[in-house]
Amino acid sequence: MARTKEFDPDAALQSALELFWQRGYEATSMADLVEHLGIGRASIYATFGNKHELYLKALDRYGEMRDPQLIAELSQPGPALPQVRSMFRRFAAESMADTSRLAGCLVSNTAAELGPHDAACARRVERSWDHLETLLHAALARAQAQGELPADRDPRAIARMLLVLAQGQRIVGKASSDPARVRDATEQALALLD
Repeated sequence: MARTKEFDPDAALQSALELFWQRGYEATSMADLVEHLGIGRASIYATFGNKHELYLKALDRYGEMRDPQLIAELSQPGPALPQVRSMFRRFAAESMADTSRLAGCLVSNTAAELGPHDAACARRVERSWDHLETLLHAALARAQAQGELPADRDPRAIARMLLVLAQGQRIVGKASSDPARVRDATEQALALLD
């Protein structure tokens, strides 16, 4: 007879996500995961696979948590540019807030730490970036159709510029003690939407 799990796999995955997000992949050991999750090493392996597989599952969970908020934020009826501006100002504020500044964005962290040499992580980073770029492109195309964005602007190119801005906000916000860097860069980039 198979034993039933004595822990909630969903809660354990969320806990692993938080630990990886705080420390990064390399700085998180299996011993750290065992202690943080409060479950045995064998249970982690049986439920999630090895540390790398657990990290990939945590990265997927991160996207599942973030994507609905972004979709809701950028697809509201009415003018689109205020929604885009609001989202990037929120990103800037989050990147400068003490509570999230040191953690940054798990996708940005993964891109910097693992993306250059880990194909599975790089694919997930690209998928996340593609998704954000698509959402931004749709919002900007809608803004252009509504007359908010001049007809001579390229919504795809602007979406890509804003994607790079978002990643830069997270990286600089994580490492810099000067909030003006992120705030000023954000406002200069958003001025290009006028």
